[in-house]
Amino acid sequence: MFIGHFAVALAAKKAAPKTSLATLFAAAQFVDLLWPIFLLFGLEHVRIDPGNTAITPLDFYDYPITHSLVGAIGWSLLFGAVYYFRRKLSRQAVVVGLLVFSHWILDLITHRPDLPLLGNNSMKFGLGMWNSFAATVTVESLMFIGGVWLYMSATQSKNKIGTYAFAGLVAFIAFIHIANIFGPPPPNIQMIAIAGNASWLFVLWAWWVDKNRAEKISV
Repeated sequence: MFIGHFAVALAAKKAAPKTSLATLFAAAQFVDLLWPIFLLFGLEHVRIDPGNTAITPLDFYDYPITHSLVGAIGWSLLFGAVYYFRRKLSRQAVVVGLLVFSHWILDLITHRPDLPLLGNNSMKFGLGMWNSFAATVTVESLMFIGGVWLYMSATQSKNKIGTYAFAGLVAFIAFIHIANIFGPPPPNIQMIAIAGNASWLFVLWAWWVDKNRAEKISV
């Protein structure tokens, strides 16, 4: 899942209005921000396997540190705890911790059974929505539309930057999503890792957007 993770982060602004959208993006994508780093250092591995599913040409055969159930719980607790000790906002800390864990839940829905309980030889989970092109596109698109609407209902622009930067962010995420689906398979593993590390740009963009928007006050 790609835009689905961003959808949940955008929607979470409604529940955690004091939390920057950058933090929400980082939380929802946290394990996928870690994964390309581990990939570069050879701590986790992936194969390029066109036809693996209807959506992705990647075979995620070795990523227990970032994408195991136990790992996801650990990263969720760590992220939430760090946020709490920095901001002392208990409700927001719970939200960001749950956002980190939501990544595993959404991957559970989309992936084929390749998400391990703990290690590569443990039980693996995955409901396989990626095997259906129509179901994946429909569900993720509706999620993203809903997430954008919830974020807009929770915030308002301070200036033109807040309007156009947000519109650009939404359009760019949608463009990357379409390119991922219809584009050719990546040429090699190193390119996957490089592209994955570029996802930090979404976090920076979200920070810029949120700096130019404010919580919407109900009248």
